[in-house]
Amino acid sequence: MEKIKRTFGFIFNHPLGKRHPARALLKFLYWQLQSNLAPAKLIIKSFIHPVKFYSRRGLTGITGNIYTGLHEFDDMGFLLHFLRPGDIFFDIGANVGSYTLLASGVCGAKTIAIEPSKTTFSLLQQNTALNGLQKKVTLVNAGAGAEPGSLSFSKNNDTTNRILAIGELQGNDFEQVDIITIDSLSATYSPSLIKIDVEGFETAVLNGMPNTLKHPSLKAIIIELNGAGWHYGYDEQDIHQLLLNNGFKPYAYDPLKRALELLQLYGTYNTIYCRDSSFITERLKTAKPFNVMGETI
Repeated sequence: MEKIKRTFGFIFNHPLGKRHPARALLKFLYWQLQSNLAPAKLIIKSFIHPVKFYSRRGLTGITGNIYTGLHEFDDMGFLLHFLRPGDIFFDIGANVGSYTLLASGVCGAKTIAIEPSKTTFSLLQQNTALNGLQKKVTLVNAGAGAEPGSLSFSKNNDTTNRILAIGELQGNDFEQVDIITIDSLSATYSPSLIKIDVEGFETAVLNGMPNTLKHPSLKAIIIELNGAGWHYGYDEQDIHQLLLNNGFKPYAYDPLKRALELLQLYGTYNTIYCRDSSFITERLKTAKPFNVMGETI
């Protein structure tokens, strides 16, 4: 019951869920029927045209798109309006591929998708293949960190799987995963947009990408800052200051108005850090429109 309450709270507080509550609720109920009849089966669902994805019961990293069109509306809307064919997008903590599918399947950008979990990575591969994106998406089954090596990664926690600190290993189911630095990838690829969603390990990821941060091609970073860095003794104020030092400023984005709003500090969930705001604003205003849940954005 508590899980259903959280889901309803998500739907009816979502920008599009609030506008179309009956449609969102019907999509939720139909998905519950489908997934309960075949809980282990991968079911194909439509995303933003022409993209589709595999989902099944319990995959919270992608099922929110079924109910609301775009699970993380502001950030996904920013990606859709910002990216162009020929751009390079780094999806760090790609999970099963929501952002990757939008970036390459809808926008036509080249994506480097990084996901450490072997189980989740398998679904990311399948979603990529389902949309015929193998030439546009480079898949990397590894985690990102401050230096190359190997670390312990939790299992069976869906979107909240994360790197485990040494003191957390006992009593947790985990696997060993390879760790790479983002700078090792940007030596070949120069991203214009990066998304970082690594459950509190963001500081380590950023510490492994000083050259990437300095590269002028990088215009924006979508980063999750929700307090989870405490697991590793990280202070997210340090992340904020690091990004400011590299010329980025924190913004919120409204896809319905195509408007960026400068923030004084980062938000409590995802924050979009932008550099060269005039370039970004022009892109956002001139992007082609997309239909989501009956709305044109």
